[in-house]
Amino acid sequence: MFFASDNWAGAHPKIVANIAKHANGFLQAYGDSELDRAVRRRFNDIFEQEVAVFFVATGTAANALSMTACNRIGGVAFCHSEAHMTVDEFGASGFYTGGARMSPIAGRLGRLDVKALDAAIARYAADFAPAGQPMAVTITQATEVGTVYSLDEISAVAEVCRRHGLPFHMDGARIANGLAALDTSVAEMTWKRGVDIVSFGATKNGCLMADAIVVINPDLGRDLPILRRRAAQDFSKARFVSAQFEAYLADGLWLEMARHANAMATRLARAFAESSHARLAWQPQANEVFAILPDRQRERLREKGAAFHPWGTPLSFDDELAGDETICRFVTSFATTVEDVDRFGELIA
Repeated sequence: MFFASDNWAGAHPKIVANIAKHANGFLQAYGDSELDRAVRRRFNDIFEQEVAVFFVATGTAANALSMTACNRIGGVAFCHSEAHMTVDEFGASGFYTGGARMSPIAGRLGRLDVKALDAAIARYAADFAPAGQPMAVTITQATEVGTVYSLDEISAVAEVCRRHGLPFHMDGARIANGLAALDTSVAEMTWKRGVDIVSFGATKNGCLMADAIVVINPDLGRDLPILRRRAAQDFSKARFVSAQFEAYLADGLWLEMARHANAMATRLARAFAESSHARLAWQPQANEVFAILPDRQRERLREKGAAFHPWGTPLSFDDELAGDETICRFVTSFATTVEDVDRFGELIA
């Protein structure tokens, strides 16, 4: 019963098989092979327009280099106060940009409050340069607490970006789960709503190590080939990342896996809703479930073989926690089985 993270899951057999298929022989290095070019064309297909694609090893690298593409002297990027970029990435964006910083903005359950965002950007008046220069806005889709921005909410953030002349970045570490939750297209959730650049994650959803920066607005991508190489993210044997994406994006496999993970989260949430020993903290929309557990129950579940993590209480959480209660995170993946969810449900029934 492994619910600690979708990073704990292995790789989908079709993706592993495709790596093996491309393992022999010789291909041009550094992303210049026909396989690499075919995968980039596939990204054009799913985004429904020409985009620039840069493979990287991790979501943190994708986010940090995306911010570097948007960087300004004294740059300030605006994100949710509990976003992965500001809480979990060890200042990577500041490191790669040479000093840009994240400005955390409040918002309920992982989603930016648009009015708070607008006000925060407006505080950086043009005639007060020492405060820094706004350089980007970033949102996480799906969010760090298992919620999803609706299409209209994405458009509302984009409107603030347009009003202030800022690039709009989407941290899509779980972009497939967000798409599956909204039942929409990549184009509809990104550039048709005003997004300029995307961290396109696949590692959490069945790949071994495959993430990408997808540049929609060509004005942001000019220096990324150089920036990526300087950041040691320009792979010589890029074919093995391309092989993952080739299988991942073929025949809708990536969305099939995301839909399964989301469905397992819905099933798990139902078990919490029916439990007399635990309760949902809020309703999940993607593949992360947050529940409130008494400490004794938490330890009992671990003794029975359940893997999950205690989690900090979000600033917008307005329920009451007893002294012996903790919010815990449970993450489902393409590899989560109905049997594991139901077994866990029996333990908390």
